Amino acid sequence: MSYDLIVIGTGPGGYVCAIRAAQLGLKTAVVEKRSTFGGTCLNIGCIPSKALLHASEMFAEARDHFADLGIGVSAPTLDLSKMMSFKDGGVDGNVKGVEFLLKKNKVETFRGIGTIKAPGQVEVRAEYGTGQLLETRNIVIATGSEVAPLRGVTIDETKVVSSTGALSLPAVPGKLLIVGAGVIGLELGSVWRRLGAEVVVVEFLDRILPGMDGEVAKQFQRILGKQGFTFRLSSKVTAIDTSGPLAKVTVEPSRGEGAPETLEADVVLVATGRIPFTEGLGLAEAGVNLGERGRVAVDAHFATNVPGIYAIGDVIAGPMLAHKAEDEGVAVAEILAGRAGHVNYGVIPSVVYTFPEVASVGASEEELQAAGTKYNVGKFPFTANGRAKVNHTTDGFVKILADAETDRVLGVHILGVDAGNLIAEAAVAMEFNASSEDIARTCHAHPTLTEAVKEAALAVEKRAIHM
Repeated sequence: MSYDLIVIGTGPGGYVCAIRAAQLGLKTAVVEKRSTFGGTCLNIGCIPSKALLHASEMFAEARDHFADLGIGVSAPTLDLSKMMSFKDGGVDGNVKGVEFLLKKNKVETFRGIGTIKAPGQVEVRAEYGTGQLLETRNIVIATGSEVAPLRGVTIDETKVVSSTGALSLPAVPGKLLIVGAGVIGLELGSVWRRLGAEVVVVEFLDRILPGMDGEVAKQFQRILGKQGFTFRLSSKVTAIDTSGPLAKVTVEPSRGEGAPETLEADVVLVATGRIPFTEGLGLAEAGVNLGERGRVAVDAHFATNVPGIYAIGDVIAGPMLAHKAEDEGVAVAEILAGRAGHVNYGVIPSVVYTFPEVASVGASEEELQAAGTKYNVGKFPFTANGRAKVNHTTDGFVKILADAETDRVLGVHILGVDAGNLIAEAAVAMEFNASSEDIARTCHAHPTLTEAVKEAALAVEKRAIHM
């Protein structure tokens, strides 16, 4: 069986790549090892976590804030199994949606482990059964990532869990200890904290959300502290003993100065990041070069060193984000069809879906300072935004960083309710090389949270109206 393109993996990067290639007239097939399409994101990542974040937020609102709105209800009770069914229903709808889209676009599908036997050849081997050899002009590797292990620690998905296990706990843990203060740890910590768990976060660095703007991270940590999070920064987990009824976690100063101590927890979530998943692909045998951290090395057109083999998404360099993988999938499909596919890596937004949310696009202050770039800052707090005030959702602010000479927007950082949606305006503005003046002179509807973005743009030149 011969194809123009075979995509290995059907996560956001893989299935989008396949659909776009089919739209452009390429005979396309996908190979998927799971029983469902959608990869980590739809099955055990982005989608189920957002379902639990939404459900737990509604639970906390009813418990903690309805009375403030004049809504009298009895104390809400938690039916965790039904909440998990709500999550699973959302996942099922999304993965079936991907299956429908592949069929609609006439993308052929194969189930099993995809292995590159040679340039132009992919073997598909089911868990039990013989392999099937497919021929193709081009191969795109879109196999995503897996949980990064913690040295000396075994993840049993019972007492010591990965993000996968944390999405399906059978009961609310009395105490949840999270290793890592990144996006995954803080999102899942938020879910279980709202549902009643005591949450302790152990982070190797001296701050949360590594890579995010420092000022935003600092204020966000204070907000999470008010919500009941406890942080142990500049600390590392060196051992976890699961032999007793509670996990005993050995924590030491990350710089090696100070005595170790033991913390107990019902459940330990290892959220120390993710690594590329390339197992079983046959990359070494095919001669495909790997770069740093085991990622597949590609050029500006997503091509590996082996002609006809390409890679996108979490297996290559760059942020491990579903939307980054989607854009790369579209770009490589267009390149293979003879068009000019391109991804602007300077304008890829990042969002933490907690409450409030944290969103950013472009450079942080620390990055601009390290580069020696002169810039101006405009900030506007949600305490001064009419919509946020009336809704009692005033935590956070909008920060805009603009070039000191040209006024071109270099970075936007938002801490606040619905920040994940608000950041889209900034991304569009930056994609078209807008200045802070452009945003400031654009009419924004009143009363909306988006007015805070306009006011932050005005504040770049110290002319905010409502502050």
